[in-house]
Amino acid sequence: MAHPSQLGFQDAASPLMEELLHFHDHALMIVILISTMVLYIIVAMVTAKLTDKLVLDSQEIEVIWTVLPAIILILIALPSLRILYLMDEINDPHLTIKAMGHQWYWSYEYTDYEDLGFDSYMIPTQDLTPGQFRLLEADHRMVIPVESPIRVLISAEDVLHSWAVPSLGVKVDAVPGRLNQATFIVSRPGVFYGQCSEICGANHSFMPIVVEAVPLEHFENWSSLMIEDA
Repeated sequence: MAHPSQLGFQDAASPLMEELLHFHDHALMIVILISTMVLYIIVAMVTAKLTDKLVLDSQEIEVIWTVLPAIILILIALPSLRILYLMDEINDPHLTIKAMGHQWYWSYEYTDYEDLGFDSYMIPTQDLTPGQFRLLEADHRMVIPVESPIRVLISAEDVLHSWAVPSLGVKVDAVPGRLNQATFIVSRPGVFYGQCSEICGANHSFMPIVVEAVPLEHFENWSSLMIEDA
């Protein structure tokens, strides 16, 4: 998860987030190269005492500064489009979960099971135990198996919400009357935190998202216990 004074992204916990991080680094290097070249040209033009008449009227330079930006845009657009298609790719999900946004909590329903669903509320600050995070802990976590394709169907019951978990590379709006979906694969066990990312009212800051990824055997044991308790 994020820590104080962090400048970069959170560590990737899914292949999709790894792709996004690689694209971010790729685009940032291009921006740095362009900025360096422009700064050098500005400094050279300001400090030069001599002027070359060929620089003032040169067809070759005009061709270069027209073609080069087009090539740079293609180098940015192609990997960007690839990631966009990967984000929408759904390939036989092993588990489908419906996440509903409410003012101000989330409810989860495991649609592959008959009676497996629960509401997830933020744990108040006074009830936190040592080691838990303020405004990020929930009384019920969304538990999923690792290394399995997961599909999350996202909607809302009242106003606009947004289901976002940065380390998984997922951010999908929850719109009343509309069903959006997101897919991801968690590559390692762990607990991953997110928050509602759409201003949804007075308690917008108090509806965290907690995703716990566990081995498949542990997930089956957890689901059996939850169904028995229901």
